[in-house]
Amino acid sequence: MFTPSSIAALIIASSFAAGLNIYATVFTLGILARFNLVQLPPGLDPLGHTWVLVTCGVLFIVEFFADKIPAFDMVWNVLHTFIRIPVAALVAYHASSQLTPQMQVVATALGAAIALAAHTSKTAVRAAVTPSPEPISNIVLSTLEDGTAVALTWFATHHPIVAAGVALALLAAGALAARALFRALQRPLRRIFRPDLDNISESSSTRTDL
Repeated sequence: MFTPSSIAALIIASSFAAGLNIYATVFTLGILARFNLVQLPPGLDPLGHTWVLVTCGVLFIVEFFADKIPAFDMVWNVLHTFIRIPVAALVAYHASSQLTPQMQVVATALGAAIALAAHTSKTAVRAAVTPSPEPISNIVLSTLEDGTAVALTWFATHHPIVAAGVALALLAAGALAARALFRALQRPLRRIFRPDLDNISESSSTRTDL
């Protein structure tokens, strides 16, 4: 029997995973539902349908490769703003079908908000890493995101409260990492696009020293 707290925790963790890779998240939930590997909220049973599994499985494979191509991965992630958030909200809506209509609306909004935050952090970190001349960083980041989405979704179905805590911690870490990376890149980029500002700044500091 699912309690409101366990449903909320499942939504938090799965929505974070959806913000990283929606196809991996839905595919994992669908496999678990299809083969009854774990008890899920009844509203998630449709994810086990064959057409859902085939569609998400194919798109997961496509994203696995597309998300590892520097520059193209940015276009891919921006376009998926219109996929990850709405689908995460839909999953949250069905996961909370046992709750009252009011709570179901809150759960849906929560799922969308967390997916948006995770997706934004992912895109921001990727934007900061993309200018690097080597492709390894993009590949490593993308692989970690894929693995995290699958592992966190599975973990959320077994230990939802702990998984929700992990998701919130990762969300905070992602936000801090994105902020740190952008700050580190801010000065080199400013030198490229606005060299006059650096000259003025250096002149001012020289005058101050004199």
